[in-house]
Order: sequence, then structure tokens, then C-alpha cells
Amino acid sequence: MFKLALRNLLGHKLRTGMTFGAVLFGVISLVLSGGFIEDMFIQLREAVIHSQFGHLQINAQGFFEKGARAPDRFMINDADPLRQQVAKLPGVADVMARVSFSGLLNAGRTDRSIIGEGIEPNRESKLGTFIRIESGRALIDQDRYSIIVGKGLADAFRIGVGDRVTVLVSTSGGALNTLEFEVVGTFRSFSRDYDARAVRIPLAAAQELLNANGVNTLVVSLTDTLDTVRIAELLTAQLDPEKFEIKKWNELTDFYDKTVTLYDRQFGVLRLIVLIMVLLGVANSVNMSAFERVGEFGTMMALGNRRIDVFRLVITENILIGMIGSSTGLLIGIVLALVISAIGIPMPPPPSSEVGYMAQIRVVPKELMLAFAIGLVATVSASIFPARRVTRIPVVDALRQNV
Repeated sequence: MFKLALRNLLGHKLRTGMTFGAVLFGVISLVLSGGFIEDMFIQLREAVIHSQFGHLQINAQGFFEKGARAPDRFMINDADPLRQQVAKLPGVADVMARVSFSGLLNAGRTDRSIIGEGIEPNRESKLGTFIRIESGRALIDQDRYSIIVGKGLADAFRIGVGDRVTVLVSTSGGALNTLEFEVVGTFRSFSRDYDARAVRIPLAAAQELLNANGVNTLVVSLTDTLDTVRIAELLTAQLDPEKFEIKKWNELTDFYDKTVTLYDRQFGVLRLIVLIMVLLGVANSVNMSAFERVGEFGTMMALGNRRIDVFRLVITENILIGMIGSSTGLLIGIVLALVISAIGIPMPPPPSSEVGYMAQIRVVPKELMLAFAIGLVATVSASIFPARRVTRIPVVDALRQNV
């Protein structure tokens, strides 16, 4: 049956080529669109992780619910043993401490409310690969009273590198405390809203400002983002839930989930359109090919072949077209994905961001399997109805087509 089907395909090159082209176009479109969507989600995920949140955050119990108002009341004291315990887990790249605070930033005659973080500069520079220094430099471990300011906040204040600013906060005892800092740089992260309010200072300066010795957060950086759930489960099993709470990066912001949901729906419609185009293209080619060969099928039935044999022949021919077309489409799609990725696709900033990025087409096994399956299933499905119709034509009427 396969040998006969292959001979028939080679004997009807025009119709075979039309069906093959429709399958080829559909599979290539699905490979490229699926790889593009996957790259967008991965880059968005890594931007969220490597600009603010890290892969995991460990805080004192209650910090996420009430810590925004009074971070100094939710401190992890003597965090070094906990840091060492977490750092020993396989898959953990680094563990860094942060102190959170909110207060006022004064630059001359202007005051503005801010959110701030005390950080370990050298460790944070390894994590924050999506934080771009717009002017000046990043913080370093040798800094004491230096500060970097979000680009939006710097523009609002009209301050730049070398200016001096004062940070005013309320300590845990209710007193007010101030420190003067020198602006050494301005930065731009993934989030425009964050840049409009955020400052970063060395960890020791933040502890002095708050008159506290502890830290609010231990930020865990992993070697592989896909290990996030596994490491979170290990930490949940090891740490006392009454003292600590553990949050994964996607639990720290709803921006990623909302954006992924939005884009997934949009590109789901695109995939549906491509699928419909493949079905219609294949159905049209198969339908025309089948009815042009009614006389051939009539001769087969007149020679003793059953109607089911003719039906199987048509289906087998389209299985071959689907398999060959889908396989060829995968190969061409992979080559195009690699070429386009080498060149890059300049993309505008995502929602709530001012930083564009260079997109790629990722070769994703799941998307390749899906594209192959859609190409094959669409081809076979589109051939069922024409195959049934031609096998129901009476043999005498079918034979007349030869005249």
C-alpha cells in the first residue's frame, strides 16, 4: 500500500506539490512562532529574576504581608548560619543579603518618598545582569556612603553623578535618622515603576540608617531557573515555617503571570489561524486531487479492489505527504530559527518597561513535536472527507470519468 501510494504521489507531482507546500508552510510557521513565543517568555522571566527578585527570597515570617510598612520589625538576625546552610544546597549559585527601607530622599529643596535596598554590591552585580547603569558606575564593596538612584527618580530630582543627597528614615524605635550619600550612578531596571522610586545603598549603610544589625531578605540565586521549585521545596522542608517564609520569583510579582497570560492568548489565536490555513490549504489540494482521479479509483474498483482499499490508499498517500512535509518543515524551521537567532530581532520594550531587547527563535522540542503533529494530523484529517466521497461514487459513474 505504501509503495503504491508513493508511486501515485510521484505520478501527480502538481497536486502533491500543492499539498506538500501547504503542510510545509504551516509547520515552518508553527516552529518559528512557537520558538519566538518561548524566547519572549524566557527573556521576560530572566529579566524579572535578574533585575530585582532573584530566584527565591527567604524572609522572616510576616514580612510579605506587613513588612512593606515596617521592614525594620521583620529582621533575620544572625543571618550568616542560614546563608551558609542555603548555599550548600546543590544548584544554589549564591545567597545575598538585603535590607529594605522606605523614607524620604532630599536633594536640596526637594523631597520625595522612596523605596530603598541595602545590598552587597559585588554579589548583586552577578545577579543583576538585567540592571543597566545609565550613568556613573555601580556600587562596589568598598563603598560606604555611596548611592545609586533609579533613572526615573534621578530625572525627577534632576540629580546626577557627584551630587549629594540625604536619606531620611524612621528607625524601629520610632526615631528619625538621616545619612548623607554621594550619587555614584543611575540605573535602569526592567520595571519603569521601580526605577521611579528606587535607590540602592551598601548593606552596612542601610543597617546604620535603620539602627539594626539584621537583614530583611536572603536572596537566593540558582544556576538554573528550572530548579526553582525543587530548591524551594528543599528549603521549605529544612526551615522552620514559624520563623521563615520562602517565596519563588513568580510569587513576588504578578506582572510576569499577567503578561504571559496575555501573550499566550494572543499567540494562541495566531496558532489557531495558522492551523486553519493549513487545514484549508491541504483540504483544497486533497479535494481537487481526489476528484481529478475519480476515473482511476473507478478502474481500481472495477478490477476488484474494495471501496475500503481505495479509502486506505487516499489516506496513506496523505500520511506520506504529512510525514514528509512535516519533517521537511521541521528541518527548514530549525535552520531558519538558528539563522534568525544569530542575527537577532530588535524588540520594543515590554509593558511597564523602557528597555528593549534582542529576541531570538528558540528551538524547543515541545514546539517541534507540536508542529510535526499538527502538520501530520491536519493533512490526514483534511483527506478523510474527500476519500469518503470518492469511494461512494458508483463504479459505473466513476468509470465514465475516463471517457
